[in-house]
Amino acid sequence: MIPRYARPEMTNLWEAESRFSIWLDIETHAMDAMVTLGIVPAEAAKAVRERGGFEVARIDEIEREVKHDVIAFLTSLAEHVGPEARFVHQGMTSSDVLDTCFNVQLTRAADILIADLDALLRALKNRAMEHKMTPCIGRSHAIHAEPTTFGLKMAQAYAEFDRNRARLVAARAEIATCAISGAVGTFANIDPTVEAHVAEKMGLAVEPVSTQVIPRDRHAMFFATLGVIASSIERLAVEIRHLQRTEVLEAEEYFSEGQKGSSAMPHKRNPVLTENLTGLARLVRGMALPAMENVALWHERDISHSSVERMIGPDATITLDFALARLTSVMDNLVVYPERMQDNLDKLGGLVHSQRVLLALTQAGVSREDAYRLVQRNAMPVWRGEGIFLDLLKADAEVVLDDATLESLFDLSYHFKHVDTIFNRVFGQG
Repeated sequence: MIPRYARPEMTNLWEAESRFSIWLDIETHAMDAMVTLGIVPAEAAKAVRERGGFEVARIDEIEREVKHDVIAFLTSLAEHVGPEARFVHQGMTSSDVLDTCFNVQLTRAADILIADLDALLRALKNRAMEHKMTPCIGRSHAIHAEPTTFGLKMAQAYAEFDRNRARLVAARAEIATCAISGAVGTFANIDPTVEAHVAEKMGLAVEPVSTQVIPRDRHAMFFATLGVIASSIERLAVEIRHLQRTEVLEAEEYFSEGQKGSSAMPHKRNPVLTENLTGLARLVRGMALPAMENVALWHERDISHSSVERMIGPDATITLDFALARLTSVMDNLVVYPERMQDNLDKLGGLVHSQRVLLALTQAGVSREDAYRLVQRNAMPVWRGEGIFLDLLKADAEVVLDDATLESLFDLSYHFKHVDTIFNRVFGQG
């Protein structure tokens, strides 16, 4: 991933130094278990712990010759340890190291992403509470529908990302497995207790049955979850982009002192951050499909998944980490214009109350078909700028509601009587 869309903590997790450090941990934990079983001398395990080391450049040099990354690592390790290194990797196969390491990296990446989601949830809750009763127009098909509040928009986003957090916690649990089962996963040359020991030390669960590789349905679910989170990022980003349109301008990204919007037009204030988030979401979502295609491997193992995962592992998690942090900053600094929201609410001369009039007419004995016809008949001129909805209704002899009743149907607060109920459902009581 290019540095422009990367943050250090997540990036460091995927650096070669971190990967080989995890490999070394796996090998040393396995040796400790084998010491208990009497397979490896305690002195050998001690030597690996004390002298075990590696240089990334040296591993790369060896790999250019042997064309095998795990063998290159083990050779480099042996150069540090000495003769005792012959006891390293006893009964293990490359996938034991590679798959267990990959799952360690994914679980640690998930922890970072969960923290990112927590920060975003705090930002969304703060904006929801701040604008709980700030009236704005709700839109369907991008057309004015009925009143809502900006706080409810934020509450909806909060609820969606809260679900995403739960999904990611579940995906983390599903991916957090360890396989130290040897060639084709039969434990022929390694005891299952070694796997259990490594799993415990690495914070993983034992993979119930591995076929030399950990089943890739787990990874498919993990990356699919990242794709869903990315889609939620895009949903909120698109909402902000629409709200920032000149004709709407109910909210906009913070525009800092000295910021420039266009190389040609000095007046421009563009929603560049949320547009960027839309693009990043496409990338993360696009990495879910290759993960699903990795599920179908030949027999007990092939490496068709390997090249894919070397790319989507870091790229998907690094991109999503950056996107979540950027969205949190956008929401923390979002500029909201309640006055413009009210202006837009009033723009259609009261048409947003049409359903209340329709229902009141049916309650007064008018058939739904006739009530709809009467309301629509008076609404259409308002669309054309030919009057005020309430005035037209009052002047229509077929509308069997008195003026006072009609006026009561245009009370904006009527639409917000259950906002507290919705907030309690989303945020809990109190």
